[in-house]
Amino acid sequence: MAKAKYTTHLGMVDILPDESPKWRALENIIHEEAAKFNFEEIRTPIMEQTELIKRGIGQLTDIVTKEIFAFTKGESNYVLRPELTAPVVRAFVQHHLDQRGGSQKLYYIGPMFRAERPQKGRQRQFHQFGVEVIGTDNPVADVECIAFMIRIYQRIGIKNFELKLNSVGDPESRENYKSVLKEYLKPHFDKLSELSQKRFEKNPMRILDSKEPEDQEFIKNAPVISDHLNEESKAHFEQVCEMLSSLNIEYTLDPLLVRGMDYYTRTAFELTSSDLGSQDALAGGGRYDLLVEEIGGKPTPAVGFAAGMERLFIACEELEISLAEEKKVDVFIVSLGEDARKWALKTLPLFRENGVSATMDYLDRSMRAQMKDANRENASFTLIVGDNELKEQKFTLRNMKESEEAQLSIDEIISKLSQ
Repeated sequence: MAKAKYTTHLGMVDILPDESPKWRALENIIHEEAAKFNFEEIRTPIMEQTELIKRGIGQLTDIVTKEIFAFTKGESNYVLRPELTAPVVRAFVQHHLDQRGGSQKLYYIGPMFRAERPQKGRQRQFHQFGVEVIGTDNPVADVECIAFMIRIYQRIGIKNFELKLNSVGDPESRENYKSVLKEYLKPHFDKLSELSQKRFEKNPMRILDSKEPEDQEFIKNAPVISDHLNEESKAHFEQVCEMLSSLNIEYTLDPLLVRGMDYYTRTAFELTSSDLGSQDALAGGGRYDLLVEEIGGKPTPAVGFAAGMERLFIACEELEISLAEEKKVDVFIVSLGEDARKWALKTLPLFRENGVSATMDYLDRSMRAQMKDANRENASFTLIVGDNELKEQKFTLRNMKESEEAQLSIDEIISKLSQ
């Protein structure tokens, strides 16, 4: 067989017909659970202004410095969105969603793009779902986001996960901690990785997120931010922990958890699963009380999370969890002859209008070939029609599972299958 002339770009994959049902099943679960939590769906464009992403995520993050797909058209600079928090906040500001009253409880599902090295569970085009609660600094919002996140995985049947929790403090706490952290790291500067050396001056907390081997000893012994929170940040975090416990949501305190985006404040959390191997993150998020103002809105607190859908499917594979039901069609019309094919085409809408899924052969094949196709389509019934059936107006309905047949009128068949 000749090799295909055109293929997908590196790190971008096709979702084929056999795989689509699990995607639809997951999306349906997200929509259903979001409705129970009273979240409203928001959809933003795949392209955003480059400056929005740089200001929203942070100039020194790996995403902005190495991983965005950016391009210019005329005098405008665009980027394929690498995440959705900044775009959702942009939509909140642009469309004055604060005027709707109360906090805005929003959720999304969609593709993101990052120009990173493809590997298992990490593609250049990948998909996320997530929520953003904009307009409240109440710890209840933090807990509701975490509860919704965990509910999705529980609904699917994934139990082998760990919720890691930390507080990265408010701006005052962060600045105090950065000074302490830099003072600790300064004598070891020459031994830090090249990436951590670049982060030292402007973004030292990101050093704690480093995976470079030479950094690990210094990270392990580093001072922790929980010892440097002011009273307000400490009280907020204590309330989050208490509320999670009241909901019987187990968590592990992780003082080194800082998350990858510059916009995080106070609560930071991550959901991990050992079923994913070394790249064990399923989802993560936290509070970002400074972002709305950073991109042009009024000072507005917010909290949210994002979860990778491809990573969730990997966990499902490891645990042998099937999200989608087996593909099937209610009735396959086996038509023998030109008149039978015309009748089948006119009859298909009758089934569909009565809630019965129906299809027919498109290739004018033999009865044997059509029956084989009906088996491949996992048809529950076949309706066999030829010249004699058209003359008598009685058609053979075969139960493919029970191998039973009956001669029935089309009205009787529709009535039987639509029950």
